[in-house]
Amino acid sequence: MTISNTKLTDRIQRIIRNAECEVKSSKNEVLRPEHLLLACFQENTGTLGEITLKCNIDLNSLRNLIDQSDIVPVQNLVSEFFNVSVSSEVLAVMVLATEYMKKYNQVYLNVGHLLKALINKNVVENFLTEEQKQIILELGTTSRDMITHLDHYIFPDTTKQIIVRKINRNDYINLFNFVNHNFSSDWIQTIKDAFLLIEPSIFIALDKDGEIVGFACYDVYKNKKCYFGPMGVSLTKRINGIGFSLLHHCLKDMNEIGYEYAIIGGAGPIEFYEKTCNAVVIPRA
Repeated sequence: MTISNTKLTDRIQRIIRNAECEVKSSKNEVLRPEHLLLACFQENTGTLGEITLKCNIDLNSLRNLIDQSDIVPVQNLVSEFFNVSVSSEVLAVMVLATEYMKKYNQVYLNVGHLLKALINKNVVENFLTEEQKQIILELGTTSRDMITHLDHYIFPDTTKQIIVRKINRNDYINLFNFVNHNFSSDWIQTIKDAFLLIEPSIFIALDKDGEIVGFACYDVYKNKKCYFGPMGVSLTKRINGIGFSLLHHCLKDMNEIGYEYAIIGGAGPIEFYEKTCNAVVIPRA
């Protein structure tokens, strides 16, 4: 599978650089999957902070285990993602992580993809208990609810390349077809339910030809108040600021009707919401 030109989130880039530092500061000569795992626990932000706390990982003990494993020789390979030599297992992990990214129709390789690949490739099983692996999978590789504070919210500059507006009744067929073509059947039901409301809280993004390229909702999923989502942008139009614009048109509306907070339901690209509106993951009990 081709992984060239794969985009990495900021957090993944930090993890990779920290893993490289671990290699350079130890007696290891080749970066292994365990170094990536260690760097994930070092990151301690977002879901990784929650995972590190619940897994009760001792970083020095993990380093000692990695040093002991270095007595087993590994292939010395090159990867576009790294500035040091890596093992074949690391290459396999990055390929699998990229497959997960594409499977979920995402355009940035994120922490969830990496963690899932590390565990499912069985390359770190000697460094984690079964309980720890389950915690990582539950907290770090699934969609999570997030929350953002709307007090003193300021509407930012958004892209001028597209038109974003609230839907009207005449948009139903086009929006239905767009969602049906690009996203899950669950979202189709949400759209159907939304149009039963007097004023559905849905924004759409239109390209220069007037075609829908994205949408975002609030207060429509199972009629939950203060609840943002779903939001979707066509795969070929992502990283163009469309999701940013749609999100903030919804948050502006939510702020103006008096909501103190917005709940972002089932966020997949967690870093997007962290950076875009200072959202934080809601911890699980």
